[in-house]
Amino acid sequence: MGEKIKRSLFATFIDVDPGYEDWGLVGDGVTAAAIEYNPEISEEVYIHQDSATAEVERYGPKMPLEAVAIMGDDVFDYVDGLRIDQAVLNDAHTQAVNVWLYKPVNGKQDTYEAELRDITISIESFGGDGGVANRINYTIHYRGDPVKGEFDADALTFSANT
Repeated sequence: MGEKIKRSLFATFIDVDPGYEDWGLVGDGVTAAAIEYNPEISEEVYIHQDSATAEVERYGPKMPLEAVAIMGDDVFDYVDGLRIDQAVLNDAHTQAVNVWLYKPVNGKQDTYEAELRDITISIESFGGDGGVANRINYTIHYRGDPVKGEFDADALTFSANT
């Protein structure tokens, strides 16, 4: 039987200063986040068959999440700035790195398989019930194809595979 992989071994970092690769960990205040791959499936029934043949045509991945508003957290501060500015188009673009901390790169300490993605962040809501911390709901929309590589979790740097 294989070993179970804890959620803490899948990390997402967002470039909180686009263009300068200043990676902030999505984590503080977030209790759940999952990539929804949203496959687009085409089905055809060929004339000599009674059952459909299915093909995955493409994916439309995104990661919706809810976070407690924590001032001073790099990711919250960045996303909150997008909210305040009501950022659209290029102003809502940055990058993210998904890091598979359960897949270390041989011979390199604190380095793991990863994927770099261009992203757009949309703000869904901000606020909450009385007497509790504000929450911000936002979605990370992945743009285009991922770049496979490795992420040095100590130096916070991504290197693309050659």
